[in-house]
Amino acid sequence: MIVIKKEMDIQSTKIELVKTILAIENNEFIQKVADFINKEKVDFWNELSISEQNEIKQGIDQLNNGKRVSYDSFLKKIS
Repeated sequence: MIVIKKEMDIQSTKIELVKTILAIENNEFIQKVADFINKEKVDFWNELSISEQNEIKQGIDQLNNGKRVSYDSFLKKIS
């Protein structure tokens, strides 16, 4: 049984988990573990506020419509 005892033991626990997974030959179980891990990954987009998402979408629309500025021009604007 793998148990996390302290925060400083997290690396040891990760190593033990990997060893345990490597020893398992059951493809179905491995797929379940992979599915669980993939489900736990956080999509950064969902972490953004609505206004941040809208600003990014607006920027992408502008780029797609040919509205671009050179890097040097941009630097002059912010300096």
